[in-house]
Amino acid sequence: MNLTERLRRLPPAAFAAAAGLAAFCTYSAMYAFRKPFTAAAFEGGPVLLGLHYKSALVIAQVLGYMLSKFIGIKVVSEISGGRRAAALLGLIGMAELALLGFALTPAPWNLIFLFLNGLPLGMVFGLVFSYVEGRRTTEVIGLVLCASFIFASALVKDAGRWLMGLGVSEFWMPFMTGLLFTVPLLLSVGLLGSLPPPSAEDEALRTRREPMTGAQRSAFFLRFAPGLVLQILVYMLLTAYRDFRDNFLADIWNDLRGAGHQVNFSATETWVSVAVLAVLMLLVLVRDNVKALMINHLAVFAGVCIAGLSTWAFGQGYLSDYAWILATGFGTYVAYIPFNSILFDRMIAAFRYVSNVGFLIYLADSFGYLGSVAVLIYKDFGAGGLSWSAFFIQASYALALLGGAGALLSAAYYLRKYRQEVSRPA
Repeated sequence: MNLTERLRRLPPAAFAAAAGLAAFCTYSAMYAFRKPFTAAAFEGGPVLLGLHYKSALVIAQVLGYMLSKFIGIKVVSEISGGRRAAALLGLIGMAELALLGFALTPAPWNLIFLFLNGLPLGMVFGLVFSYVEGRRTTEVIGLVLCASFIFASALVKDAGRWLMGLGVSEFWMPFMTGLLFTVPLLLSVGLLGSLPPPSAEDEALRTRREPMTGAQRSAFFLRFAPGLVLQILVYMLLTAYRDFRDNFLADIWNDLRGAGHQVNFSATETWVSVAVLAVLMLLVLVRDNVKALMINHLAVFAGVCIAGLSTWAFGQGYLSDYAWILATGFGTYVAYIPFNSILFDRMIAAFRYVSNVGFLIYLADSFGYLGSVAVLIYKDFGAGGLSWSAFFIQASYALALLGGAGALLSAAYYLRKYRQEVSRPA
């Protein structure tokens, strides 16, 4: 009996654990090829067109990542199951070669290699999630997968700092971190590729998932355009905020406690990931897809409000800096993670629309990272006088006000749409 057949025969809880582990490990390993460079300060680097060198590096990678998301709208939504594993390994291999180019090329010309590093990596999440969508246990698997956003980002930064402590330079550290995670990547992709497709019962509960043509994607967007536009706008805010916090958390801590203060990223962010999972896992108990869709919107609303309210409490002296950073992380990911797994999966199931989540995730992600680039450029040119922490405080208030309003309007649209199209009497 091969591994796929063994996995097929597992009870739902055991299958969810195995699939969640495979997805979590695969995407966590990918982070080792994307995020470790943000642990370095790159102080003394060249100023490029008014941009701090590290800001320029982040923007270069995010530009590649953003372009990858636009490409992924087509690629991820159309790719067949048999080609996913090879595509995953090929894309991550290209990113590692780009990190080698970054190490070998002197600054500032090595910027191009961070762009090339981001270009393939933007399609990895959609390929990973395509293995697990449309199942009765998708919430559990998807949330375990999305926990890697928080945990793995901190883990690879700590790995990068460890390598630099051994004498590895800031420029070689990203490539060397990728090498450390190559074997775990191969093992986890092998397990992920062995998952059986959704069963007939899965399809009955969550709607069949299929690749989508360009015409099918256009028809889907036009049917749900007002709600999708609202969701994309909220997600743009969330992505820009989450990316800024993630990429410049070391700099924010330097503002708060001084440049000599060492922060254990894994220690702070692990608590965030555990708390977010504990809250969002409760959605597994909701079988009704429409109710779950509304609760997902409520989670987004609550998350952005937590980011804003905790920032106010920190400013008033009611929260310590440590508690504030934890609270903004918790609020951000409670709002951000549903967009990357369960919200769109429940939307498709609620409206019984044969399609796939990859299209919706990449439609939102492409504009989300466009917003992230815009915020990074604005920080250096429009708000250059603000410190990292002061800018983050302003961004927290903007996210709470605009993101909260957008989440409520989106929920109202989908509830009205469902009542008009699905629940009305025949």
